[in-house]
Amino acid sequence: MGNKAGKKSRLSTELTPKEIAMLKANTKFSEKEIREWHAGFLRDCPNGKLDKKKFVEVYKQFYPQGKADAFCKYAFSTFDANNDGTIDFDEFLLAIAATSQGNLNDRLEVAFEMYDASGDGQIDQKELANMISAMYDLLGETDRKGDRDPKKRAAEIITKLDVGGDKKLNKQEFIAGCKNDPVVQRMLAPNA
Repeated sequence: MGNKAGKKSRLSTELTPKEIAMLKANTKFSEKEIREWHAGFLRDCPNGKLDKKKFVEVYKQFYPQGKADAFCKYAFSTFDANNDGTIDFDEFLLAIAATSQGNLNDRLEVAFEMYDASGDGQIDQKELANMISAMYDLLGETDRKGDRDPKKRAAEIITKLDVGGDKKLNKQEFIAGCKNDPVVQRMLAPNA
């Protein structure tokens, strides 16, 4: 999520004044709200770490009609900023803030990071088709024929937004394209 926190030498369940200050500076949450989020996080993750399995379980509660596994693979790797295979409280709250409190650009940047599975700073047609398919799974969408085919949709979106003509979307093209086309924005970044 941009803020790469180092390994913590203290117990993962402690919330230090320094951590609270960092979270207040990087989110719009008050200290009271941060402590409330932390208490809830520890209820669900007593060891202070959210692993992939638990992450999928949480998403399944919000999307019971769909299959969350594929989407969660992308979301989890985006939110696991230090790539240690778990999401700690800092990563969790920064992700919540970026996806719920951030301005449109912030939320579109998070969406871009999620779509850019290779981490090369560009979204190619395969990455986009895989993500569209994962979103369909999450939402329980089974009609994938014609205009709803993920590969066809990805090709159309790339063609529409690719200003540079390289058949890939960089972050600027992705953000500008989503901002200029409400239909594309709803498709690629529904919470933005």
